[in-house]
Amino acid sequence: MKLQFNTDKNIQGTEVLEAMVTEKLNHDLRHFADKITRIEVHLSDQNAEKSGPDDIQCKLEARLEGRQPVLVTGSSASKEKAVDDAIDKLKATLTTILGKMRNN
Repeated sequence: MKLQFNTDKNIQGTEVLEAMVTEKLNHDLRHFADKITRIEVHLSDQNAEKSGPDDIQCKLEARLEGRQPVLVTGSSASKEKAVDDAIDKLKATLTTILGKMRNN
C-alpha cells in the first residue's frame, strides 16, 4: 500500500505530521492493506488564518485493485481529529465494499 501525503498552502506538511498520518493509516487499515494499492491524503485548512469549528479537512482517496477510487472526508478543528474522522469513514466504506464483493 503506497501513501501519498499532500497539504495545502495553509498547513505545513512537516515530517512529523506525515509520520503521524502514515502510522495511523498503517495501523487502522492493516486489515485492508492487501486490497488497497494506494491512499492519497489531502489535508487542507478551509478558513486559512481564521479558526472555526470543522475548518481542517482531511480527504482520503483509497484505490482498490479493479475498482473505482473511494473518497471520504473528515472535518474538525484539529488535524488529528480530522484525520481520525476520515480514517473511521474509510474503514466503514471499505468494510461495506469488500463485504459486497465477498457476497457476489
